[in-house]
Amino acid sequence: MVNSIKAFIFLSLTLFALSCQAGEVRDAPQSPVNPTAVKPQKYPKVVLYSTSWCPHCKEAKEYFTRNSIPFINKDVEIDSAAMDELTNKYKSQGVPVIVIGDDKVILKGFNKEKFEKAVNELPVK
Repeated sequence: MVNSIKAFIFLSLTLFALSCQAGEVRDAPQSPVNPTAVKPQKYPKVVLYSTSWCPHCKEAKEYFTRNSIPFINKDVEIDSAAMDELTNKYKSQGVPVIVIGDDKVILKGFNKEKFEKAVNELPVK
């Protein structure tokens, strides 16, 4: 029985490899890329003070990741220095806090529109 299964798997893989060589298996069609739609943008330094359980922190992380915005995540529950910065330097007891451009803009809470406005108003280096 085990030999039968091994033989079946070997035969299946062999047939698949042969069909690929014969061109029977094709890649999925690719949608054309519009070069003007993909605009690389430079972002200022973005630091996110967060916790693992905060839904607004999660939303900010997902937004940054989805939009290829580089950011530094500082989890205040596991990083005591980050907690100290959050409470003393930025005078906040809550998360998320987003620091943009080396303290040029401090956003308490996450709002996509406010973030985009703040980034667009800062000069790009």
